Amino acid sequence: MEQSRFLHRTRRSSFQGGSQRIGTPMHLTPVTQINDTHPTPITSTLILYNHTDTLYNQRGTPSLQPATPAPLSINQKDTSTLPDQGLVPSTSSQHLHRSPLHLIALNSPQVGNMRGIRGADFLCFQQARAMGLKGTFRAFLSSKLQDLYSIVRKSDRETLPIVNLKDQVLFRSWESLFSDSESRMKDNAPIYSFDGRDVLRDSAWPEKMIWHGSSGRGHRQTDNYCETWRAGDRAVTGLASSLQAGQLLQQTSSSCSSSYIVLCIENSYMTQSKK
Repeated sequence: MEQSRFLHRTRRSSFQGGSQRIGTPMHLTPVTQINDTHPTPITSTLILYNHTDTLYNQRGTPSLQPATPAPLSINQKDTSTLPDQGLVPSTSSQHLHRSPLHLIALNSPQVGNMRGIRGADFLCFQQARAMGLKGTFRAFLSSKLQDLYSIVRKSDRETLPIVNLKDQVLFRSWESLFSDSESRMKDNAPIYSFDGRDVLRDSAWPEKMIWHGSSGRGHRQTDNYCETWRAGDRAVTGLASSLQAGQLLQQTSSSCSSSYIVLCIENSYMTQSKK
């Protein structure tokens, strides 16, 4: 009589402390099947896996190596690789991978007439893109409808450091730049232009002053921002600061015909990107 195979199918799930136990091999008691001449012991190996009916049978000598799991049926889902939804944090990847904010100078000095704040912002955008920087850059200026302080988002003002083109820290945070005690730049951390020059040492900027048009707290000064950065006349004035002093918001009234450094601050960033 032809010997028939021993078949064992089972559906079982096991929970311990609320979590599913899967993939645990278990040897069943040998079952003896009688044929006409000799009894043949057959050992079955059972693996419980994700509520899925699986069949692992081996004949002859017992083995610890399980067979290949049976494929899932069309109505079953393999959730073994899915995260436990109850343990996934609600924090988005943007908050897990925060980037510092870059402070970088335009590649050439500018007089007070920059075609308005939009013209200055466009220069920042254009030169940042030319260097492959992915964040959004805005001119470090107050204007008619904009306080310098408000350029950086409220959620980033205390948490993100301000760094130069080479990622050296200039200020602990955006907020510290406007404080009395932390408004001085870090030592030995120069400000670079988008094309990589140290503006304090490079002769392309003979005047080591920066335009800002703001109070020490970053608020617009309507009589001192070169008529919303549209005037380059000697008789019109704008507020500037000496970069040699290591502070960006000194209150020096200067003629709008002067050619000074213009800074650009990154106010948004691309996560997981190489700047």
